[in-house]
Amino acid sequence: MVIDTKDMLGSILSSIARIDYIKPEDIPNIGLYMDQVTTFMDEQLETTKRYNDDKILTKTMINNYTKNNLLPPPVKKKYSKEHVLVMIFIYYFKNILSIKDIETLLVPITEKYFHNDKNFNITSIYKEVCELEKSRIDALQKDVAKAYHQAMESFNDAEVTEEERDYLKQFSFIASLSFDVYVKKLLIEKLINGLPEPIHEKKKK
Repeated sequence: MVIDTKDMLGSILSSIARIDYIKPEDIPNIGLYMDQVTTFMDEQLETTKRYNDDKILTKTMINNYTKNNLLPPPVKKKYSKEHVLVMIFIYYFKNILSIKDIETLLVPITEKYFHNDKNFNITSIYKEVCELEKSRIDALQKDVAKAYHQAMESFNDAEVTEEERDYLKQFSFIASLSFDVYVKKLLIEKLINGLPEPIHEKKKK
């Protein structure tokens, strides 16, 4: 079966164009119990699931995040809007970073800007980062389209069946994207290695 490059590429680019983020104003401005948090996150990030029965966030995950200093503890078993914003960061980071790396990255942020009652806080950081990411969507689409077209030109001279060639082209595309992720992951890890070890406020006292 010949790959319909136009339909496949169109579908991929359309998916990228739909990438969005949870806006702070969409998060309830009241304390949420754990069950409410998991329900909210599951509803808001449903489109990021690979399979329908995948879990965005579970009680065990949240407890582990607090235990590992990634997430400040709840107040009277309730999680604030800023708690939810930190969980969103964790949700995206955990797909490529270790718990230790996320701790190194987030602790300075949460200890300086979490519930600091100032104009510049966790919400400010979240908005700035998300707007930056949204501004890169167009460039990302172009990069993916270029990689796709290059992959579709591969294996044209290979002495294989048409079905095998189609598979090899898709393999080439996936390998290209994977290499891109691999290189960026190495860069992220090197940057994190250069950050200071987190010193928790509770350890200072």
